[in-house]
Amino acid sequence: MAASVGLAERRYLEVSVAERGARRRVRELVFSLPGGGGGTSPTAARYADSAGGYWYQENARLGSVTRNRFIHWATSGGTLQLVEESLDINLLNNAVQLKFQNCSLLSGGVHIFETQNHVVILISTNQTVHRLMLPHPARMYRSELITESHMQSIFTDIGKVHIRDPLNYCVIPTIPGLSAYSAASAAWLTSDGGALFALPSASGGIFILNLPPHDVHGMSSSSLVELKQSSVMQRLLTGWMPTAIRGDQGPSDLPVSLSVHCREHDALIFAMYQDHKLRMWSYKDQVCLMVADLLEFVPVNKDLRLTAGTGHKLQLAYSETLGLYIGVYLQAPKQGQFCVFQLVSTESHRYSLDHISSLFTSQETLVDFALTTSEIWALWHDDENETTVKYINFEHNVAGQWNQVFTQPLAAEEVDIRDDQDPRETFTEAIFMPGQFTHSALLKALQIFSQGNERLADLSWDELKKQVTVAVESEFQSNMGEDELSQELFRQLQIESWSKFYAYCLQYQEELSRPLALLLNPCTNMVCLLKKGYLSFLVSCSLIDHLYLLPAEQLMNEFENAGLEEPEFSHDLVGVAHCLRLIGKSVSPEMAFTMEMACCHLQAPERAAEEILNDLIANDTDNLMEDIHTELQEMRNPVNAIGMLLQELNYEADVEMERGFSIVPPLNVRMHLSQLYGSSTMVNMVCQCVYKMSVTRFLICRDLMILQQFLLRHGDAVVLGGGQLFHTQQNLLHRTSLFLLSYYLIRWASQRLASDVPVDELESNLQHLSVLKLTDSTCLAPLKLVSSPQTIVELFFQEVARKHTISQLFQSNAAMDETSLNWPQIFSEISSYLLQFLWPMNPFFLFPECLMGACQYIQLQEYIRLLEPWCHVNVGSCCFMMGRCLLVMGEGHKALDSFCQAASEVGKEEFLDRLIRSEEVEMTSSPRLQYYDKVLRLLDAMGLPELIIQLATLAITDAADDWRSQATLRTCIFKYHLDLGHNSQAYEAMIHNPDPSRQLDCLRQLVVVLCERSQLQDLVGFPYINLHNEVVSIIEYRARAVDLMTHNYYELLYAFHIYRHNYRKAGTVMFEYGMRLGREVHTLPGLQKQANCYLAAVNCLRLIRPEYAWIVQPASGAVYERPGASPKRSHDGEYAPVPTGSQIEILELQDLERECMLARIRLTLAQHDPSTAAITGNSSPKELVTLLVQAGLFDTAISLCQTYNLSLRPVFEGLTFKCITLQFGGEAALTEAWDWLAANQFPSVITTKETGATDEAWRLLSYYLDKYKCQNSPYHRCVINKLLSHGVPLPNWLINSYKKVDAAELLRLYLNYDLLEEAVELVLEYVDALLGKGHDYFGIEFPLSATTPIVWLPYSAIDQLLQALGENESNHHNLMLYQKVHDKLEIYQDQVDKATRDLLYRRN
Repeated sequence: MAASVGLAERRYLEVSVAERGARRRVRELVFSLPGGGGGTSPTAARYADSAGGYWYQENARLGSVTRNRFIHWATSGGTLQLVEESLDINLLNNAVQLKFQNCSLLSGGVHIFETQNHVVILISTNQTVHRLMLPHPARMYRSELITESHMQSIFTDIGKVHIRDPLNYCVIPTIPGLSAYSAASAAWLTSDGGALFALPSASGGIFILNLPPHDVHGMSSSSLVELKQSSVMQRLLTGWMPTAIRGDQGPSDLPVSLSVHCREHDALIFAMYQDHKLRMWSYKDQVCLMVADLLEFVPVNKDLRLTAGTGHKLQLAYSETLGLYIGVYLQAPKQGQFCVFQLVSTESHRYSLDHISSLFTSQETLVDFALTTSEIWALWHDDENETTVKYINFEHNVAGQWNQVFTQPLAAEEVDIRDDQDPRETFTEAIFMPGQFTHSALLKALQIFSQGNERLADLSWDELKKQVTVAVESEFQSNMGEDELSQELFRQLQIESWSKFYAYCLQYQEELSRPLALLLNPCTNMVCLLKKGYLSFLVSCSLIDHLYLLPAEQLMNEFENAGLEEPEFSHDLVGVAHCLRLIGKSVSPEMAFTMEMACCHLQAPERAAEEILNDLIANDTDNLMEDIHTELQEMRNPVNAIGMLLQELNYEADVEMERGFSIVPPLNVRMHLSQLYGSSTMVNMVCQCVYKMSVTRFLICRDLMILQQFLLRHGDAVVLGGGQLFHTQQNLLHRTSLFLLSYYLIRWASQRLASDVPVDELESNLQHLSVLKLTDSTCLAPLKLVSSPQTIVELFFQEVARKHTISQLFQSNAAMDETSLNWPQIFSEISSYLLQFLWPMNPFFLFPECLMGACQYIQLQEYIRLLEPWCHVNVGSCCFMMGRCLLVMGEGHKALDSFCQAASEVGKEEFLDRLIRSEEVEMTSSPRLQYYDKVLRLLDAMGLPELIIQLATLAITDAADDWRSQATLRTCIFKYHLDLGHNSQAYEAMIHNPDPSRQLDCLRQLVVVLCERSQLQDLVGFPYINLHNEVVSIIEYRARAVDLMTHNYYELLYAFHIYRHNYRKAGTVMFEYGMRLGREVHTLPGLQKQANCYLAAVNCLRLIRPEYAWIVQPASGAVYERPGASPKRSHDGEYAPVPTGSQIEILELQDLERECMLARIRLTLAQHDPSTAAITGNSSPKELVTLLVQAGLFDTAISLCQTYNLSLRPVFEGLTFKCITLQFGGEAALTEAWDWLAANQFPSVITTKETGATDEAWRLLSYYLDKYKCQNSPYHRCVINKLLSHGVPLPNWLINSYKKVDAAELLRLYLNYDLLEEAVELVLEYVDALLGKGHDYFGIEFPLSATTPIVWLPYSAIDQLLQALGENESNHHNLMLYQKVHDKLEIYQDQVDKATRDLLYRRN
């Protein structure tokens, strides 16, 4: 609108940037004169505190390292504090404090200059002058490209500066000496690097001290020049001895203000004297070039001429196009006057002043003023500690109307406490509200209140709050005493204690808020207000805020002289503003609290406004309603004016702006501007401005709603214009309500402090955001809030909004070519953009997203609570954020409800669209299903399986036509049911999965997990509809792929088949299990398992009808290959042979029984001798017999031989050998024998006598020979053969036993081993037995006779015996034996002959 364009640039508001955290670390340097004093000082007076500053020359150039960078200083007594500030970066080590012992700094006695390589600071005290040489920022950094958020200040290495170097300081000589009645000073640099100081002389006039260039050593010394009104220059060289006589000079000739304007080869010194005259001196020529009596420009100067002008001030402003301007403030008792002149020179080098303007002001005490070539800025401070800042354009303002700056008011003198409020909480909130009190004021108040001497400078904001609470509560407890107090008295004492501390805070805050100077930047038009304790800035104020804040008596004058293009509209606008001012003044704190509570408790503001209006009408003692009604009647169209006012209050972004945020500036622009306006000072300033705007506009909306309620109730056709009543009620009132709530929300956010977040929580949050794919758009690494707490709006602007704003302001390379920054315009745009980002009814969702990224969940939750009922923009996004907050707070089910509510807005809101956008996966499902997928990922990252199941179950209803999404969701449900141990629900989810491949994956996972958990009952009991073969295949694969001893998949598969009565498959499984155990597990537990497996297989086949009791022997080889092996190559990389066709082998029950028996025997052997466990697994029955015999398990060996139809010969040979070993072995053999003897079954127990192990072994052998008889008695023969081969005499029982079985074979064995004597004895006995003598011993039933069966003799063996006996005729013993046998045979032959004849006789 036209009015705003003309006025917005001319209205200003003060914004303070006082620190909230611990004060910056200030380094101290102390200067003391050699010898400890300054000699005979003419004055010991303490000068008034002063301040000033310096802007770097290229501070307005975007590509400069000194962009938006300046130095400000303050003096107090002998202390000078220097601070370097930047609006772009946080400077490190940027504060230093210089203490000049026994000296007092002159007011305004600090002058800062800039050279190519240095920043030079010239300092004047009442005894000395100093020069500080500091490095220029352009020489400190490698590049002018500012990309870091922290950089070193020029004061970083100030400790290396030689402040005590005689070349850098000089003592002011006692002659002429410094005047005790003026604190004026000026200083400048010469072209060769020297420093000049202009100071008031004690005898009147000016003297100039010259410090030689800092790089000249031993070549020159300090010098002094005195400028006198006689225009005669007196030069004093080192030693301070005068060479000319100075004339008498009175106090009226004393300069009270000095300024210098440097030209190429000269310096013009302007001096304002107490006699109200302005003189201009030439330092080069050392003459007075011009004298002007300024009383000529004062209308009434009679009284002023008689008084000394001690309060006059002088300022210069230079422009290359306009020349030099001189501004003089003439102090008068009742009215001050500003005079602006332009210096005019002629060709003859004569100078004069061209009077430009005279401006008058009613304020008396001028603190400071600043001059430009078009404006004057003035700073006043009255006795009531009220600060006034005004400015005027002296070129165009003919009427001399000053423009007022709305300064920062001090805090309220008292804190209102309602009966329902706790005093401690209320005072704490009021004291520590951001922007209320500075950290320094609170520290000082605490120290005085506590009456402590210790320093508390390093306390953080939270620590300070705790200390204050402790101190006030201690004071309160000490005042209570030991008596019991009533509740009312208790509360009253508590309020008194807190009020006392609050009064201290007010006192010190008031002292720190005392203004000292104005700092004007002519390049960017920035104005700073330097106060004793902190710094504040004057920023542009919008028209709406200006109208509301301007006092009513000034409102009409303001617009009468504005020259607006639409006077009728302007009149209505002024009228509405006047009505709002009337209402605002009449609203009591109780009425204001009604609206505050309505906004806080989410009640309708319209009703609160109506209630306030009722109270105003009921308490209208000043005719407020009548005045408002009169004002409305004078308006042409109040409804239109209200509508335009609302339009100015609205910060809804248009389409072009939304499109502009998608534009990415070029890389070089982004790099140069990456830190533009990024310092904490700038962040604080912008956010404080937004807070002040939100406060003001909240009041505007509140009063505007009351005015609209008044229109609805008391408006008539004249006021409303007929049919506009409905429009007012339905549209404007509703819009005003929304704006009221919006500004309330922004005001709340601007005061809400951000929480300090631990690093681990930040890392966890970063992981969750990475799951959501939001890491590029959110605040991920907020500064750790330790000493300087931030509000959430400051956090948002610093981390997010600033970057978007800067990219919007500078979208191209052309922006980099601009030579200067227009501060009022840029700041207005920055604050406007920030308000648009914060405006709840804009589609931007960066602010809540930033809070989520910075882990500010409590603040975000409260923000959404205040926003939710009335804002219908980003509803789904807010629900999602609320769900995120609730998740962190541990309220998962509430969070799930919020997530589900947000699902309905997917596809309608930018944040939710960005949330589901993914470059990794092709978007084939619907946006809502993609949203569900993101939420499920988030829940998974936070470890909330129950919520995942609920959400996925709900999402299935939206995926009815999308089988892929259904498969994904059911897989998800299956997974988390399985994780939670809900086996039945997991099975149901798997069964209903429409994707066969996913279903098979789920089935495989189900089998493995349940087996690992040993929940086999559930695994076996599931019906597995249409998945029976797959289950078997999975279990078989797992069984063949994993270690046999650590997993029980075979047993699981066995139980699976048994549960379904499939006994043949169950037997097959267990038989395969046993086979693999025999091949792969050569341990005792493996043999035990193998035996059990074969036994189970046998039992399974026994449960089947005989004709079906068979199984197919499991194939060996391929099924047992390691998983993942190449089918083409063997383990060593060679090509594997092509498998040939295998023949199927059928195993019947008998085969399984034999295998079962074999397994049991192996187990028995391993139990008896564990060392054999490693070799028995794959041993054949024959090999196993040998092992059994070696172990002494003869019964088991015999049983194995009988089962597999094997000869018992190895058993008898082994037992025979053990008997031989026992008979000839030692005690160790005898001890060991009892172990294996006990493992065999004896026929009977001998109790009649004590027997040894040897006897028992022979008895066992005898038992076996008697029990296991067979044709031809091979076992006797092998036993005797074994004994004889070892040279062991045959025991009688064995001989007698074998006689009955096969005496002839015994004879042959004797002959084989050359036992001739035993053979002779056997033959003789055998012949006697045939003849009837002892025939029972040889098993001969009937001896030789004609009536008995035929008997026979082993003639061949006997012949061999006789031959052996007769071979050696010299052996007499053998011959005797031979003769015995021969004789016995003769007898036998005779009997045979006789029996033969008898037999023949009988037959005949």
